[in-house]
Amino acid sequence: MTWLLLGGAIAAEVTATMSLRASEGFTRLGFTVLMIVGYVAAFGLLGIILKQGMPVGVAYGIWAATGVAAVAILAKFIFGDALTVSMMLGIALIAAGVLLVEVGRPH
Repeated sequence: MTWLLLGGAIAAEVTATMSLRASEGFTRLGFTVLMIVGYVAAFGLLGIILKQGMPVGVAYGIWAATGVAAVAILAKFIFGDALTVSMMLGIALIAAGVLLVEVGRPH
């Protein structure tokens, strides 16, 4: 259940971040509201996950790294942002780092 909640927290954060961009400086009310709701949901779910006992380094590492990667990829297709080979390598390194944090923790 904790991992499912973490997936929800990631989805909420990515939605909020993409909405932040789409809000055009908070001038588009719908996206501004979606951004606020998304960030509140993301942090609320993250708080529940931590209360359930997931180590903060693991939860935050996975949440943040997955969010960064997802936003970079989605922004390429939705907003036409750059996604260069070096950026993709950076995303791969982030993923490898998160994997090492998870694998390296005592179970």
